[in-house]
Amino acid sequence: MAQSEEPNIYTNDQSLAQQVQRLHQLTVYGRWLFVGFLWLTIAPICVWNMRGEIALWQQYFTWVAVRYGLFYHPLSAIGLAFCIGMTASVLVWQSRNILLGLPQHEKQRLEKQVFQIRKQGSTHPLWKWVINN
Repeated sequence: MAQSEEPNIYTNDQSLAQQVQRLHQLTVYGRWLFVGFLWLTIAPICVWNMRGEIALWQQYFTWVAVRYGLFYHPLSAIGLAFCIGMTASVLVWQSRNILLGLPQHEKQRLEKQVFQIRKQGSTHPLWKWVINN
């Protein structure tokens, strides 16, 4: 089928809105999968590296002990801060989208991406989730 003979589903505003919504939903899932991946890979390594300090915290918990543990294990502190920061940023991003709706520039970016997926056709990796649904 030639591009000029594509069905009306590709030019319908309602279908574009649904496809943008599906792409946004995939973006949300992707961000949460990334956060989950961080917590399943980086966080356990960081916690394992700090296991001596954690044992000390269980016996005598003070904020000075926490500061000492984080100060003398900078890579673990950075790794845990990255996990916490990514989780917080996805929470804030998703909360903003739920409470205030998608910003206009975000809608336009998603629409451009849908048009690119449509243009590439069924060879695009997201075709079956965004267009064919």
